[in-house]
Amino acid sequence: MWQDPHAGWQDKLYEQLLKKRIVLAAGLLDDDAATRLSAQLLTLEAQKVEPIRLELQNLRAELPATLTVMGILDVMRAPVHACVSGEIAGPALGVLVSCPRRSGYPNASFTLTEPKLSFGGTVTAISAREQQVTRMLDTLYFRLAEVTGREVDEIREDARRGRSLTTAQAIGYGLIQSHETSARPARPPVRPGRPPEEPQPG
Repeated sequence: MWQDPHAGWQDKLYEQLLKKRIVLAAGLLDDDAATRLSAQLLTLEAQKVEPIRLELQNLRAELPATLTVMGILDVMRAPVHACVSGEIAGPALGVLVSCPRRSGYPNASFTLTEPKLSFGGTVTAISAREQQVTRMLDTLYFRLAEVTGREVDEIREDARRGRSLTTAQAIGYGLIQSHETSARPARPPVRPGRPPEEPQPG
């Protein structure tokens, strides 16, 4: 039976990243993904308390899953540096702001949106669920306000409007830190009017 030579390449890639203390979170963060992500973070911390890089690529998240990961990040002793590429939106921003170090690649975008939820069941069950979601949303918005230094009502209104930010705007908003912005290092400038000196033969 012919076997695909590329089978399992993704698992091998993740394994190599973990050896370098890099954790990748991409796509939709649901309960299952939150469990795997939490396990990876805790495993790396159990090995040694050294910095961990958390790559957030086009991350979206369900609200309960976000709060799960936020809780894990809150108790970790190993410093976590979150770096955003692509788009990060909605509750997933809670994962970002729960990391002490936060940066973004130049192409990143940050969108504040309200989570999309659907309720079903009896009136009593729907009412109880709405109250639970309100509490979870308050937890998320208070964390965003705490980290960015903005008012909770401003965060809530920006989420209602679906406000989108570039990397530079996210720095001004307080979501990420300017001195941590990920970018290729610039070449040292050449002084005008004086060409670089040629190395002299020894």
